[in-house]
Amino acid sequence: MRVLVLGGTSFLSKTVAGEAVRRGHDVVCAARGVSGSVPEGARHVRVDRDEPGSIDVLAGEQFDAVVDIAYTGLRWVRDALRTITTRHWTYVSTINTYADTATLGQTADSPQHQPIERDRIDLAEMTPEVYGGVQVACEHAARDALGDRLFIVRPGQITGPGDYMDRFGYWPARFSRGGRVVVPDTPKQPFQHVDVRDLAAWIVTAAEQRLTGAFDAVSPVTPLGPVLEEIADLVAPPGTETVPVAEEALLAAGVQPWFGPKSLPLWLPESHHGLAAHDAAPARAAGLEIRPLADTVRAALDEERARGLDRPRKAGLTPEEEAALIGD
Repeated sequence: MRVLVLGGTSFLSKTVAGEAVRRGHDVVCAARGVSGSVPEGARHVRVDRDEPGSIDVLAGEQFDAVVDIAYTGLRWVRDALRTITTRHWTYVSTINTYADTATLGQTADSPQHQPIERDRIDLAEMTPEVYGGVQVACEHAARDALGDRLFIVRPGQITGPGDYMDRFGYWPARFSRGGRVVVPDTPKQPFQHVDVRDLAAWIVTAAEQRLTGAFDAVSPVTPLGPVLEEIADLVAPPGTETVPVAEEALLAAGVQPWFGPKSLPLWLPESHHGLAAHDAAPARAAGLEIRPLADTVRAALDEERARGLDRPRKAGLTPEEEAALIGD
């Protein structure tokens, strides 16, 4: 099978390309090459999707499958759809496309945000609502162009090796340092994730089998409290103590939920619990396999150590911020 990965140099796109190579497919990665190199065995074609006409280098080539992870705007998607010919197309969207963030147990048929037709969105303006609305517009463009050749994947929290967002990895890194560890006092909050290796394997399998339709790529729901307990059991040194802090106290101290500076990653306010509690059964029935959490935790900690446990982070509390919360 001849596979085109739009990207292929970092995290999910690189993992997809590597998995396709491992299975013996002929893999082309279309990317700038700024984020890193493509996997060994794949061919790199330089394409900068911000440059008008750059993707035209692929015009006339035939592919059996295309995987597109276009998170920045609608023009990238439309240019690719206009240029590339294939029998199967995977579009990686996001769980943030859903308009209702509170209701538990939603499915891929649940109402989405209204589409926002923006050619380009910058990271500074990429709120969940804007990002979700733009991704809905991208899904619509792909569906209009491809019909029954389209496979839409809406991941929740992607974890595992190569994660550059610093959310899940914060917890193995923090527990590995020991001491008194601040955790949100929301033990029953729902949590879902998908390891990047499991997601990539499913995307390649879907291309091989020409699976179509829209799916939420998530694990079964697990309460956050036991997830953090398992991470601590796996990596924390003896004497480590968890210190639950109430949501009200966290918010009063300026701690953000989920992501960003001075945040507690994976913590969600009740108004957003629905984003971490979608129905995982359809994806599982369609072939998505979820590895044990311990495997993901160990891979995340290896990644954290390789990148440096004391580096500046995109998400989490600094030691000083954590100490101020608990009076140490």
